[in-house]
Amino acid sequence: MKRVRAGVLDVAYREVGPPDGPPAVLLHGFPYDIRACEAAAERLAGTGIRCLVPYLRGYGPTRFVDAATPRSGEQAALGADLLAFLDALGIERAVLAGYDWGGRAACVVAALWPDRARGLVSCGVGYNIQNIPAAGRPVAPEAEHRLWYQYYLHGERGRAGLAANRDAFCRLLWQLWSPTWTFDAATFAATARAFENPDFVDVVVHSYRHRFGLVPGDPALVEIEARLAAQPQISVPSIVLLGAEDGVGPPSVADTDARHFTGPYRREIVAGVGHNFPQEASDAFAAAVRALV
Repeated sequence: MKRVRAGVLDVAYREVGPPDGPPAVLLHGFPYDIRACEAAAERLAGTGIRCLVPYLRGYGPTRFVDAATPRSGEQAALGADLLAFLDALGIERAVLAGYDWGGRAACVVAALWPDRARGLVSCGVGYNIQNIPAAGRPVAPEAEHRLWYQYYLHGERGRAGLAANRDAFCRLLWQLWSPTWTFDAATFAATARAFENPDFVDVVVHSYRHRFGLVPGDPALVEIEARLAAQPQISVPSIVLLGAEDGVGPPSVADTDARHFTGPYRREIVAGVGHNFPQEASDAFAAAVRALV
């Protein structure tokens, strides 16, 4: 495990592959950790690609440098963290690949700082930038039902429940979101250690409240959030990978995200795969990254 001071964080990350190889940053989501990308990283490293896999804010050994920094989980924070990580390591351009929160970070950087992204692999959601001004509009009842965990965290009962039962809560989400993925107790336990981070609960709760406009964001990130509110287009070469069995966001036949991409773009729905795409389908994930290097 390596560490680097990147913006407001002391980021813990794993690096595999030749140090002079073309770089790719692989980003995990909630509630997972860097293990989700390990198999793909090893495959890519074997083909000469330098893979960097960081723990996001609030996960594992990654820590905030200053106790006064807001424990924000907003999309602007995730994007700013990724940009700072690239800067700290002196990486001018990289393939950015992730899912869930990690996919959001990758999309934010690809949209706002396209010169830093050689390509984008976005899993689970293609255009993973939240439209917060429209967050109050209801969606179909079956979709609202799948978002129960977000609504749960809007109240203090949910915060207390996550703090008291974080392993059970996260394990349930794994089961609901990836119904065809058979993971064992040891696999979950290894990742669950990342949820022991002292900022995990605060960052997670803020994320699911901020995206609905229920709490303010970090004042330092207001300008980035304003740019994201305009729903900027993504011009870099992009591959979208969707798990056909994703229990939180089942893919639609119609591609409603294509309009947000102005560069080379491909969308693929993969059978037998749920929400945790890189860990469930590491070969397909690695192949997409390799195609953009």
